[in-house]
Amino acid sequence: MKKVAVFGNTGGGKSTLSRRLSEITGLPLYILDKIQYQPGGAKISDEEYQRIHAEILANNQWIIDGFGSMETLWPRLNEADSLVFIDLPLYVHFWWVTKRLITGYFQPPAGWPENSPIFSSSLNSYRVLWLCYKYLTPKYREYIAQAESSKKIYHIRSVQEIGQFFKSIESQNK
Repeated sequence: MKKVAVFGNTGGGKSTLSRRLSEITGLPLYILDKIQYQPGGAKISDEEYQRIHAEILANNQWIIDGFGSMETLWPRLNEADSLVFIDLPLYVHFWWVTKRLITGYFQPPAGWPENSPIFSSSLNSYRVLWLCYKYLTPKYREYIAQAESSKKIYHIRSVQEIGQFFKSIESQNK
């Protein structure tokens, strides 16, 4: 495990999982939301984001957390040697987006750029939830089924499997 892509629908705990995975493995963590968005929520240009993304992919080791863009998603998954697909039931994603919306007013969400607009970003997450579930999640499932022979796949389908994932990783890194 040297190049890890962590992906899945919004509100699935990707940032929390990625941060802990980085702590366990010592791999450098790159959070795409913090790369794509500046403090306050302003988005950098697509060209700048793609340039930075390409530089990260060229490194020998990384954990990359998030979606980014359609232009960078599939190359990142292709370059990774390990894929962590968080594929929880839709209601869990919905609840965790709601929880992040409520708690975000007291403590900024982990993995978000400083001073991100909590309310409008959360509304966008609700919109993305269904669209990702309907259109992108089936493509993710198809991709990991095809990649099983060439990559290490961690397909996390329940909250309980998150804990099992960490136990597995911790035992591998002892």
